[in-house]
Amino acid sequence: MNWQQIEGKWDQVKGDVKTKWAKLTEDDLKFVGGSRDRLVGKINERYGVIKEQAMKDVDEWVTKVNDKLDHVGGDHKKS
Repeated sequence: MNWQQIEGKWDQVKGDVKTKWAKLTEDDLKFVGGSRDRLVGKINERYGVIKEQAMKDVDEWVTKVNDKLDHVGGDHKKS
C-alpha cells in the first residue's frame, strides 16, 4: 500500500491514527489532513522521538492498516 491510498481514505483512518497515537489532538489530525510528512512531524513533536523513528512507526502502522483499508474500500481482489 502506498501513502496515496491512505491519503485518499484519511477520514476513514483518522480514528486508527488517534488510537495508535493518542497524544495527537483533533486539531493535529485536521492539520495532518492525510499528509505523511505532517503526520511524522506531529508524532515527532508530541512524542519527542527523532524523525527517523517517527517515520519507522508510521511505516509499521501503514503495514498493519493495509488489510483493514482494503476491506473498508471493498477491494477484495485475489490473484
